[in-house]
Amino acid sequence: MDIPAALSERFPFLDALEGAWEPVSRRMFFGWLAFYVLLIGNAAFGGHLLQWFDLVFVPIHEGGHLLFRFFGEWVMVAGGTFLQLVAPFALAVYFAFRRQIPGAAFCIFFFFEQFLPIGIYMADARSQELPLLTVGDSEDVIHDWYYLFSHTGLLEHDTQIGATFRVLGWMGMLATVAWFAWRSREKD
Repeated sequence: MDIPAALSERFPFLDALEGAWEPVSRRMFFGWLAFYVLLIGNAAFGGHLLQWFDLVFVPIHEGGHLLFRFFGEWVMVAGGTFLQLVAPFALAVYFAFRRQIPGAAFCIFFFFEQFLPIGIYMADARSQELPLLTVGDSEDVIHDWYYLFSHTGLLEHDTQIGATFRVLGWMGMLATVAWFAWRSREKD
């Protein structure tokens, strides 16, 4: 990747993105590929393997509410999903700067994977059938997406937005695996 000279001079840390990616051994390539195929196949056929990984994101989501509570109620409610997505994305950027393909792919895969439960949560805004988790008093619990959609006039579109978010998640996960395979097999 060629960084324009004007940007490189202003932001020297971007020079790291011009370096070659670390090679991926054949064994590592097939191991990671099997991991992704297992997870995607399991999710496509209604399995629950990804739900184990989603449990890692529950405290991150709830921590986002706590972290952003000082910026007002709307930002606090949105902060859960925001941190849930920013955490794997920021780690993917870290691994991209380190030029480590498996780490970058793993983190961006789970960035997109989080679109699946978020899409389900979005689509549940009107019906509010999902059990809710909270930090603190359970009487103060609100459905994030009911609150956000009702304050933005999008509540009647909750199922469409949720479905779109899930499609984007699937597309992103598949694209990430394709990128991992292409980048791992490519010789710099």
